[in-house]
Amino acid sequence: MKALVYGGPGQKEWKDVPRPELDKQTDAVVRILHTTICGTDLHILKGDVPAVTEGRILGHEGIGIVEEVGSGVSNFKPGDRVLISCVTSCGRCSYCKRQLYAHCEDGGWILGHLIDGTQAEYVRIPHADNSLYPLPEGVSEEALLMLSDILPTGFEIGVLAGQVKPGDTVAIVGAGPIGMATLLTAQLYSPGRIIMVDLDPERLALSRQFGATDTINSGEENAVEALFAMTNGVGVDVAIEAVGIPATFDICQKSIAPGGHIANVGVHGKSVELHLEDLWIRNITLTTGLVSTYSTPMLLQTVQSGAFHPEKLITHRFALEDMMQAYEVFSNAAKEKAMKVLISADA
Repeated sequence: MKALVYGGPGQKEWKDVPRPELDKQTDAVVRILHTTICGTDLHILKGDVPAVTEGRILGHEGIGIVEEVGSGVSNFKPGDRVLISCVTSCGRCSYCKRQLYAHCEDGGWILGHLIDGTQAEYVRIPHADNSLYPLPEGVSEEALLMLSDILPTGFEIGVLAGQVKPGDTVAIVGAGPIGMATLLTAQLYSPGRIIMVDLDPERLALSRQFGATDTINSGEENAVEALFAMTNGVGVDVAIEAVGIPATFDICQKSIAPGGHIANVGVHGKSVELHLEDLWIRNITLTTGLVSTYSTPMLLQTVQSGAFHPEKLITHRFALEDMMQAYEVFSNAAKEKAMKVLISADA
């Protein structure tokens, strides 16, 4: 089969590799129908995730058809169309029993990280009963693909960790795919204002279509000063960092109101300067995290109800064999006006 293989920092190749086989009786092998590229994949290619070794198949998001299951799999059978969770869960360990699936003792974020991932024609899914979801009928598969990772990530690590409440003023720093997913799911809690901060005027314009009440172009004005001006000098109730660089984290910690929440969603490859000397006296809560996907069942129902349409995040579509071109476009998102890319195999 063909797959996108990591060759070390800055190196990747679409090439022939062995098709995965069942390793344990709780595994399933899934034929990929749709996959996509995540900002975390770009961090891997930059060398920001040293646990990813040369030869690893990348990708942790996907929709597919079950091809084969082990004797220990009871919830799925060959032919089932499934959503692949970016997080693998055994469902039995102490972390899983606390819904902290990100730290599953035999799983967590392993796809495209510690084991081969979904940017391939086939993928092996450990603990299939707990790591796959049946696709609901009548719902766009493009919309459901967004539930593999970015929607639960934005929701759990941004909205829920940030404790967004009705009437809050929320700043989301970064209008990329994760920032947009956070914007969509934040509206489930009826904040009073959602302010998007980014350098790209087209992404800011798009964020207004997705529900942002205000925008700040941080390349044209001082974002912190603008946020204080918008809030009568008080600051924002919730600041959500959705990029993963020191400058965007700094905007969050400098613009938060007393008693506010800073929720860091972005993947940081470098250290940031934490101004604890300023934050402690203002009763600030700072959270970080890796998504556990415990919210996926609820988000599936929400998308099924038509509450929002995450497929609108998809701007480009490619065939699976055009994976390298898809990476080129996604890696140059501003130039290509790309948000999420859909990469599909022949049905």
